[in-house]
Amino acid sequence: MRNTKEISALLQLVDDPDDEVFNTVAEKILGYGTRIIPNLEHLWETTVDTDTQERIEMLIHRVHYSELQKEFLEWSKSDKPELLRGAILVAKYQFPDMNVPAILTQFDQMRRNIWLELNNYLTPLEQVNILNSILYNYYKLQGHELTEREPKYFFINQVMESKQGNSYSIGILYLALCELLDIPIFAIDLPRQFVFAYLDTLQHFYSLDDTPVQQIQFFVDPLNGMVYTQKDVDVYLKKIKATERELYFKPLDTRRVICKMLEELALCFNYKRDEDKATELQQLINIIEGDTPAQEEEED
Repeated sequence: MRNTKEISALLQLVDDPDDEVFNTVAEKILGYGTRIIPNLEHLWETTVDTDTQERIEMLIHRVHYSELQKEFLEWSKSDKPELLRGAILVAKYQFPDMNVPAILTQFDQMRRNIWLELNNYLTPLEQVNILNSILYNYYKLQGHELTEREPKYFFINQVMESKQGNSYSIGILYLALCELLDIPIFAIDLPRQFVFAYLDTLQHFYSLDDTPVQQIQFFVDPLNGMVYTQKDVDVYLKKIKATERELYFKPLDTRRVICKMLEELALCFNYKRDEDKATELQQLINIIEGDTPAQEEEED
C-alpha cells in the first residue's frame, strides 16, 4: 500500500458532497492505476458510510476497467492474439483479481492429458471423440444454453473451477486446445449458434479465407461435443430461413470470436437491466475492432 501526502489528501476527499470536487479527485486517483487499489480497499474497510463505500467500489472498478482497456488494446494489436488470453481478459472484467497462473496450469494439464491419448493414426472423428471424452466425461464439463442469460457461464475461470460454462467459454477452451494439438477445428459464423467445423487438412486450416464448404468434414457443438453432418447444418439453415449460405461457413478469426463472446455477454447484462456493464463491454468490443478514441491516443 502506497502512502504519500497526495494520496492521503485525495482519499480524504472521496466523501466530498460536491460532485465537481469528487470528479476531479476520481480522475487523479485513476491516474495512479492499479497501485492505488490497496489504499482504496483499506479506505473501504475503515469506512462506515455506505454511500462512501459505494463511491470507493466504483473507483476500484474504474481503475480495474481502465487497466483492462489497455490490456485489450495490447492484445488486439498483437500479430497473433491468443484465444485463451482473450478469454482470460473477458473474465478479468468480472474477476480482476483472478488467479491467471492457476488457469494456465489447469489448461496445460488438460492439453497434456489429451495429447497422451492422440496419435497419428486416428481418424478426424476419433480425434474429436478423444477430445470430447476427456473434456466432457473425465473433466465433466457441463454446458448451459445461452438462453439462460447467465453471465457467470461466460468466464473461463468459472469453467475451470466449477466445470460449468456455455458454448463460448467451453468453446474457446476447446478451440485453444485444438490449436495447440494441431487439430484443424475452427469457429464458423453460423446464425444464432457458436459451432465449430473440422477441416480435412491443417493446410486448409492455415488458409482460412479460402476454405470452401467442401473441405469441411463435420461440425462440432462445443456445448456438449455433439457432432453434426453437413446435412444437419443445412436442415438447420433451412429451418431458420437463412440466406447467403456460403457466408456462414467462413471461419472466425480470434478477434471476432472474442467480440462475439463480449456481444453475447453484453446481451445478458442488458437482459438483467445492467446497462452500465453492457456499455462497458461494448467499449471493449470497440477497442478490439479499432473503433475507439483510446486507440488513437495510444498511437499518438
